[in-house]
Amino acid sequence: MIDLGYSLSRRFPDPPQTDYRSAGTRELRHDLFCGDVYLADPARDRELSTAWGWVPVLDFAWALCDIVEQLDRDPRGSRSHHRHHAELDFTESTERLRFERRFGWVDVRADWQDAGDPPLTFGHRELRREARDFLQDLVADLTDLHHSLGENPVIWTLLARYPRV
Repeated sequence: MIDLGYSLSRRFPDPPQTDYRSAGTRELRHDLFCGDVYLADPARDRELSTAWGWVPVLDFAWALCDIVEQLDRDPRGSRSHHRHHAELDFTESTERLRFERRFGWVDVRADWQDAGDPPLTFGHRELRREARDFLQDLVADLTDLHHSLGENPVIWTLLARYPRV
């Protein structure tokens, strides 16, 4: 089981004059909706989380969906013994989440975790489903907070690109 979550920061609120209806991709991915995110394996009681308060939460969800697709480029899919790597860079720091897929499993490591800690390991299919659900749920939450966000064409395109599985 995978648990993905977020919290929005009170220290880094969106500018009050923001027009969410016309916000562009760069603004949506890097300037708005700052907070913290976590990726957890509740069955093993393990978690990778940020505690910085400035992580662009929508960008995290978007990038995670991109990474899951990138890890699936091998035509042999879960039968492939080759290792496939991807990284998620956190913009304002040198920290990264590192993903490695082999067969149908994805190991996730964070630069900030202890070197001896084992990675979080998830099935690729489950990670794809949970990443897309997280993105869809996050956008629904953000649209509840900022109704005009639901009228943004960038958001429409994003949700169409990564529908629930």
